[in-house]
This record gives sequence, structure tokens and C-alpha cells, in this order.
Amino acid sequence: MLTKSLTRRQLSLGGAAALALTACSQAGNADTLQETAMSDKKMSDTDWANLTEAEWQTRLSAQEFNVLRKEGTERPWSSPLNDEKRAGIFVCNGCKLPLFTNEMKFDSGTGWPSFFNAIDGAVETKVDRKLFVARTEYHCARCGGHQGHVFNDGPEPTGLRYCNNGVALEFIEA
Repeated sequence: MLTKSLTRRQLSLGGAAALALTACSQAGNADTLQETAMSDKKMSDTDWANLTEAEWQTRLSAQEFNVLRKEGTERPWSSPLNDEKRAGIFVCNGCKLPLFTNEMKFDSGTGWPSFFNAIDGAVETKVDRKLFVARTEYHCARCGGHQGHVFNDGPEPTGLRYCNNGVALEFIEA
């Protein structure tokens, strides 16, 4: 039900959305806009499915690598994104694919950034049996980076709670 695959067009649109938000927040700075456009092109040209473990380790901090590539979990209440309330988007810290908007965020009281919905096509799910009970893990649809787990105890309108590791996200203010 939650699993979706992204088309190349949707991936391009996701990158374009991130670029547009960044451009809006940096209006008037042509050098920065050019750097952002070049960075976005580099991100879209990357073959995310075939990056080696060593390549990921050079791109990510040790904690980011543990969560995004080894499906680790950060300590609750350790992420500043848990309290983030500004307008903007939350993107995958591995590949910068937009995953959530600030309108999707809510305070779950769990100590991790939580969302009641994800941007259409941005995440994929799989069954996680590491604990005694099966859970639904979700990850970035572009790079496969582990984000967290989704539960059926969230608020309306979806009733879902995407419980995300803050270190797996980056916030881009609108």
C-alpha cells in the first residue's frame, strides 16, 4: 500500500522542487543560484543505486552513514529537526530528494521528527523483522537511504506516523 516507485520524470520534478525552494530563499544572488543549479545537476546525474559503501562514507558523516546506509537509529530528542516549525521541505540527507513538507509534520511526542504523510512517490517501504514484531521500514525512493519506520497511530487525515531519524533529513527553508 505504501510502496511506490519513482519515474525519472518524478525524480527530476523532485530535484526541481528543491532547486525552486532554494532559489526562492536566495533570490538576488546570481552566483549562489548558479552554484545551486550546478549542484542540482550533479545530484541528478549520480547513479544512486550503484554507489559503493566507500563512496557513501566519503559523502556522509559516521552517524549519517550508520542511519542511512546501515539502517541505524539515532537517539530520541537528539535532532534539532524535531522542533523545526518553519515553512519549507525536508529532503533526504543522502541525495536531497524532497520527502516531506512542513505541513505534513506534527509533534508525536516520540522524540523523532514525525510526519503524517510523505510527498507522493518519495519513499518506498519494506518489512523490517529486526525486532520481535514486524515493522514497516521506509527509505528514500531515489538513493535507498533508511529514514525510519511508519506506524498506524498518526493523526488524520492519514492515520500514519512516519517516524524519521533527524540525521537522515536536511531541512530547506522556504
